[in-house]
Amino acid sequence: MLRITVVLTLLLLAGCSSTPKGVDCPGEVATIYGQSMGRTQARIFDLVNAFTVTRDGVAVKSGTLHSSDRFQYVPSAVTPEGFTAQRLSDKQFRLINPYQNTMITWTCP
Repeated sequence: MLRITVVLTLLLLAGCSSTPKGVDCPGEVATIYGQSMGRTQARIFDLVNAFTVTRDGVAVKSGTLHSSDRFQYVPSAVTPEGFTAQRLSDKQFRLINPYQNTMITWTCP
């Protein structure tokens, strides 16, 4: 009985301490005004209140997403790089680069 308890405790601790798994998501690149510029692919690490986009060894962290009313306003944050990060839904994420007039919207499976 003691062995089973120890094994179950170790399994629970391992499951709780594991790092989040990223999901490969296709994305659409467009101008801020909506003109399509192509497609891209990235790995999204969703942490509910934040997310990280990783592509070609470069990671952009959204920081803590805020919204005064999640039913009316999209939760968003400004990254250290100056991008606007938005969580559009539980499956859609967006980064807006105002300096290059581009935005990328990823839709995860």
